[in-house]
Amino acid sequence: MTTSVAYTAVLDVRRETVLFVSQLLHTERRRRGTRAGTRALGCFAQAVLVLRWFLDGTRLAQLARDNTIAGSTAYRHLHEGIAVLAERKPSLHAALLAAKMAGHSHINVDGTLIHTDRCRIPGPTPGVDLYWSGKHHHHGGNIQVVSTPDGWPLWTSDVRPGREHDTTALREHAEMPPALREWTGDDLPVLADLGYEGEAATFVLPIKKPADDALIDDQRQLNWLQAYARARAEQANSLLKTTFKALRRVSLSPDIIGAIVAAAIILLHIEHGRTT
Repeated sequence: MTTSVAYTAVLDVRRETVLFVSQLLHTERRRRGTRAGTRALGCFAQAVLVLRWFLDGTRLAQLARDNTIAGSTAYRHLHEGIAVLAERKPSLHAALLAAKMAGHSHINVDGTLIHTDRCRIPGPTPGVDLYWSGKHHHHGGNIQVVSTPDGWPLWTSDVRPGREHDTTALREHAEMPPALREWTGDDLPVLADLGYEGEAATFVLPIKKPADDALIDDQRQLNWLQAYARARAEQANSLLKTTFKALRRVSLSPDIIGAIVAAAIILLHIEHGRTT
């Protein structure tokens, strides 16, 4: 006698978004030469599986059970969905060019930690895991997020270990420093917090309080104005994590966190019909 309870659920996403993901999966199957009727799920059902994981953070075991497929098949379907979406992420140069054409007065850059629970990887310091963030006291991956003045995420970087500070993570992404310097070369500022103190030539940073003195009123006022504008960067990070529950804690390999976030930002852009 079964004790399971069936219920009806509604996926809070436009049908157009599901069809978009379904078409990407269909194109990928054609590229691979997959024969019709040989997969456990059709493209539309696979797209729904992928979106349920992103939006609701549904467990893979539950997704497998709901679709009457094996757990390994559910994992494979999810990874395929992540890959085809992440491939559509534009380069930072293309994203900044689009922002410039949209007339944005500045952009924000901020790092965010995507929590993970599968990262027992030895770091360079004995006894400290590679993905352990001392700042957040949690395991996770560092993702750099570029956003518009109103807090809309434009672009996200690949993942770096959570132990790295924002400045270190930024420098490890080879395309970021030159692309940002090209943006500022047109007299367009990049706002960031003191976590990027080592890149003061690229970013507009708050004025740091001297160790043996206090900031004057004009400096405090300037810092307040910058903090007000820079708060939109936190809004961009929050928008990603509140929209996609999967980004609150990733139980997959930390190596693919960058691809997961890239896929999420593509879904966000498609769902809202906005890129810049």
